[in-house]
Amino acid sequence: MAKRKIVIENTEIAIVENNERDYISLTDMVKASGGAEELITNWMRNRNTLEFMRLWEELNNPHFKPHGFEGFKDEFGLNSFWMSPKKWIDATGAVGIYSKSGRYGGTYAHRDIAFEFGTWISPRLKLYLVTEYQRLKEEESTRLLGEQQWSLRRELSKLNYSIHTEAIKDFLMPQILRGKKIESSVYASEADLLNMAVFGMTARQWQQINPHLKGNMRDHATLEQLLILSNIENLNAELIRQKMPQEERLFQLNEVAVRQMGILLNDAERRILSLK
Repeated sequence: MAKRKIVIENTEIAIVENNERDYISLTDMVKASGGAEELITNWMRNRNTLEFMRLWEELNNPHFKPHGFEGFKDEFGLNSFWMSPKKWIDATGAVGIYSKSGRYGGTYAHRDIAFEFGTWISPRLKLYLVTEYQRLKEEESTRLLGEQQWSLRRELSKLNYSIHTEAIKDFLMPQILRGKKIESSVYASEADLLNMAVFGMTARQWQQINPHLKGNMRDHATLEQLLILSNIENLNAELIRQKMPQEERLFQLNEVAVRQMGILLNDAERRILSLK
């Protein structure tokens, strides 16, 4: 169960993911409002609250038991009537709200229900809650998109690498050298040729500069660098097949890398300016 948090009125509001849905801590919302835990049960004994929760369950919970709700109707408005998350769940099979103890203890409700609770407890609190929640989701969406793009570029680079190594094996490595230690040094030399063209340094030089970073230089590359690396990997394979010397290939690959980086950065700048 993933846990995140947002901060409202100097109070952390926990958000957990349950069955791919976000649930917000009503307990933390009460703390942020300066109220007591009884606010949750007071809110739940309100007829309008239960009508809203019934409708939410009917729309989102195929196992909801509406007859459980009907059993409470005669008690609405009585001073003796009370409601709690457990009582509601036991009677109706609801999934929109729950309480638990332990690591993520407290009362949690689906964001739709939590926003409704926010309206009842404090319109100001609800406004802050909705704003901060939207900001959190936008950040998560941006981060996820970036991770997916980076992963795609990384996988593309790995696939292109097989094309690259085949060209090295077929055109740079004599038959008598294959299977010996010198074979790996030839591959490493060509890999560093690409590194020099894109990053301006070899893998060993990068490790010396960044001794505390895990992985290699390509693991820490930007999306633009990985895209360019993928492009020039294919180009280098073709230049190898043309039997162009390594020094000349480095010059051409670096020239292409610099030109493509300029194009990508200019395009990114235009997209940023269009959003302003």
